[in-house]
Amino acid sequence: MADTHTPSMLRALPVEHRQRLMRVAREVSVPQGTRLFEEGGKADRFWIVRTGTVELDMHVPGRRAAVIESLRHNDLVGWSWLFSPHVWHLGAEATTPVRAYEFDATAVRMMCQDDPAMGCAVAQWVGDVLAHRLRSARTRLLDLYAPYGAGSRV
Repeated sequence: MADTHTPSMLRALPVEHRQRLMRVAREVSVPQGTRLFEEGGKADRFWIVRTGTVELDMHVPGRRAAVIESLRHNDLVGWSWLFSPHVWHLGAEATTPVRAYEFDATAVRMMCQDDPAMGCAVAQWVGDVLAHRLRSARTRLLDLYAPYGAGSRV
């Protein structure tokens, strides 16, 4: 059975890397209904949710945006900041009031470049989140748009 939990920073990063990362965190409050980012926009920051819910969505031509996943406490919002060309691949909206830690992507990438062990740990964490999101997107899009039973595979 597939893992249904997105890897949290707390479980993924060693204590010393987490502490360094949190030193550049900024606490933010995001009102309900606020778009954090849109597909195709510049991915220059990311968040870790403290409270509230953020929905990730994907533009589907000719249809409403498809909600891919709901993110909550300790979930990473945004992975595109780590990979060139640093452009969002999904959209995100606060569906409740959200409190989060916000990180400047350039500062974190520089920290990772200066400390290869930290860079490797952050890349592994974000890569695990990305793999989880791709599985979620595939499952959700099949649920929404594929003929019944088309997504069944053993």
